[in-house]
Amino acid sequence: MIVTAPHTRVARWPAVRPWLGVAARLGLAAVWLFAGGSKVGDLAASGRAVNAYQVMPYDLATVIGAALPFVELALGVLLLLGLATRLSAGVSAALLVVFVVGIVSAWSRGLAIDCGCFGAGGELAEGQSPSYLPEILRDLGFLALAGFLLIWPRTPVSVDGWLAGDASVEDEDE
Repeated sequence: MIVTAPHTRVARWPAVRPWLGVAARLGLAAVWLFAGGSKVGDLAASGRAVNAYQVMPYDLATVIGAALPFVELALGVLLLLGLATRLSAGVSAALLVVFVVGIVSAWSRGLAIDCGCFGAGGELAEGQSPSYLPEILRDLGFLALAGFLLIWPRTPVSVDGWLAGDASVEDEDE
């Protein structure tokens, strides 16, 4: 059995962390691009999905629902490019917290809705059951990615790094 000294594992972190950041950044970018892209073609359906949560007036829900795909697409593009990564991660985290609170609220009030996270949501048909727990767990996983990027936003292959003149971010102690 090979035993690795604790200092060896710690020494690997500076080499691995930037690439975990790239994976987190690109993974979260893919989520936002897919979520926004799946809704942008039917903004009315996105508005109905927001309205199904029954937490705001219909007119406000439709405006938020129509704007949400564009916010998601913007976050996806910024994260894909690695531009304003910490800000994008912060907005992502805030949005994900709102989504989790919304799903928990719908669940606790006994609503039977599709979250509308990746396409048209809204009230479920008679006999259909919502899948709130998997949706919450999924969004908490995305929140973990955003949290990682809030702590360590600088990643290789990013506009942020290029603008800062960083040839490498491996020695960064953020």
